[in-house]
Amino acid sequence: QKAGCPLAEAPQLLDLLRQYPRLNPLGLMTMAPLVDDQDEVRPVFRGLRQLADELRERSGIALPMLSMGMSNDFEAAIAEGATHVRIGRAIFGG
Repeated sequence: QKAGCPLAEAPQLLDLLRQYPRLNPLGLMTMAPLVDDQDEVRPVFRGLRQLADELRERSGIALPMLSMGMSNDFEAAIAEGATHVRIGRAIFGG
């Protein structure tokens, strides 16, 4: 499912995944709106980090990875706790 799920449904999705012992959720991913001001996207990244913290507490699943931030906003994502950023355009152009 390429579109993901609404934040409010993430706990139920994690519960569903627990039914499959061979599936090990490793983290969460988000894409912020494309804007020039990185301060505008920080709440998106902060919200995902807070959700990950809540899900860890609730489920006991480590969820060590937070994939958030792309070429235009990776600094804000890192400041808010990203462990993975997608910066292809900054490296390869485009």
